[in-house]
Amino acid sequence: MKPWALAIACLALVGAPAGWFVTDRLEADDAFCTSCHLDAATPLHRENAADFAAHPAVSLAAAHAAAGNDAHEDGAFRCIDCHGGTGLLGRARVKLLSARDAFWYATGRFEEPEGMHWPLQDADCRRCHASFAPPVQIRADPAFHELGVHNRALGVACVSCHLSHRRDVLRDFHMLQPAVVRAQCARCHPEYEEGP
Repeated sequence: MKPWALAIACLALVGAPAGWFVTDRLEADDAFCTSCHLDAATPLHRENAADFAAHPAVSLAAAHAAAGNDAHEDGAFRCIDCHGGTGLLGRARVKLLSARDAFWYATGRFEEPEGMHWPLQDADCRRCHASFAPPVQIRADPAFHELGVHNRALGVACVSCHLSHRRDVLRDFHMLQPAVVRAQCARCHPEYEEGP
């Protein structure tokens, strides 16, 4: 093996775990994330910074931030709690995307995307919202998750209805946006296609 190839292999063996560890520590602080992603000039997050300061919360993400998270000593709910990926493959995907973005940022050619290339997965939501089992006694007008059939693989992701950063949601109704939910319902229930 050539000496330069051996040196690159050794750097990779040491650098990859060190980079993983260092970025884990950096991502634990929202200030690290917001230093780039909540810059007022970026299209994806232009309104999100103001949303997090609004009381009452105007988006699902802001409601999570306001509620805090008992899993953390300081009660903070951090960006990485939703956007960190779940499991080894999910975390690796986030790390690779972050490394790519960091490279383009360091070269001065980074452009903030206008949307997420890798939307949140149900596994990301289920880390905190683990179970949607129906209650023992179902009401006359059951909620969506009170019907067992809705808790199976329907091909509808959590974020298909529970929109994280949209502001035109109903605060008192789980931050849902009726037109979006109706469109998802219409996938199985054609009577919802027309709306009320």
